[in-house]
Amino acid sequence: MSTDILKAKKPYFAKAAEDPFLLLRAEAKEIVTRLRPKRRNEILFKAFLFPFAYFFFWMLALLYGTNPWLLFGCYFFMGILIVLNYLNVIHDTVHHTIFKSRRMNDRYTCLFDLMGANSFIWKTRHIRYHHNYPNVDGWDTDIDQSALVRIVPHSKLSSFHKYQHIYLPFIYPLFLFNWLLVRDFKDFFSKRRTVQKLIKIPPVEYLKLFVFKAAFFVSVIVLPKIILGISWLMALSAFCVMVFSASIFALIVLLPPHANTTSEFPMPDSEKKLPYSWLLHMLKTTNDVNGESWFTRFVMGNYNYHIVHHLFPNIHHAYYPEITRALRRLAAQYNLPYRSYPLGTSLMNHYRLLRQNRSDFDVWEESM
Repeated sequence: MSTDILKAKKPYFAKAAEDPFLLLRAEAKEIVTRLRPKRRNEILFKAFLFPFAYFFFWMLALLYGTNPWLLFGCYFFMGILIVLNYLNVIHDTVHHTIFKSRRMNDRYTCLFDLMGANSFIWKTRHIRYHHNYPNVDGWDTDIDQSALVRIVPHSKLSSFHKYQHIYLPFIYPLFLFNWLLVRDFKDFFSKRRTVQKLIKIPPVEYLKLFVFKAAFFVSVIVLPKIILGISWLMALSAFCVMVFSASIFALIVLLPPHANTTSEFPMPDSEKKLPYSWLLHMLKTTNDVNGESWFTRFVMGNYNYHIVHHLFPNIHHAYYPEITRALRRLAAQYNLPYRSYPLGTSLMNHYRLLRQNRSDFDVWEESM
């Protein structure tokens, strides 16, 4: 383990005078116990439905993809289904909430490797860093994406950031390209990456990185080229359709909960102490998205109930609507800063954050 890793000191939260979270935890436990018999079959059904749908469209493309419209249509839906598998299956298996067997959850997480993303590094980023330290600069890997974007108000400012609200909307569709082809490799090989602050990557994971990456690109680019006899341009174009659709759909889901003007980006002090208690930190750095329907629940994996996910990461998303109602009652009772916005408002607040962080705060400019 490197000296930098050994020297890393984790931030810690302030102590709360009273902890209403204990009340919410008891109510959440009661909700899960009461609803589990009704929700269990749906949880397992979705765990098989969404992976099946992804591989169904892949097989359909391999069988009938000589028709360009069918090929591009299949790859478009494969892109959408990468995100839906993330929301409904992979995200929950990483938190070990679908199957009783930890090993079964871990095996299902490998679906992410088959879809191009490295499951080991994503699990590390998501569980060890993002969930423990949301919106904490230098510790939350979700806000440590690229030098091209300045999400954190007090982070380093570069001259090109003053144009980020203009160029980023055009770069965002490349989100998955960056993830699959750049970010995973940086996390493995750059010692300066946040993900390497506390861990040493096992040698076998380096092997798995290259094996699964190669298998993914062979399956979605090389095999269609060989089996269908199409041109390399056609095969690569279909791949681009998949990645573009997945990138845009993923960002619609991933941007609203944390990276916006209404969320805080708390800074630890010189002793690594954060300003808020754990509960208050989660509420001040995370917001929900309005709207509850069959579509958001079954298809979108209750993505809009993100606060409860941070408070109870070991509870499956099927129970989030009822637990969120309990959270709202508790927030009203204890005057806690629970926040929820329409999807359009959340995305606009993210755009405002990009505009706001294009330069250091200027009190005169902001008051004009």
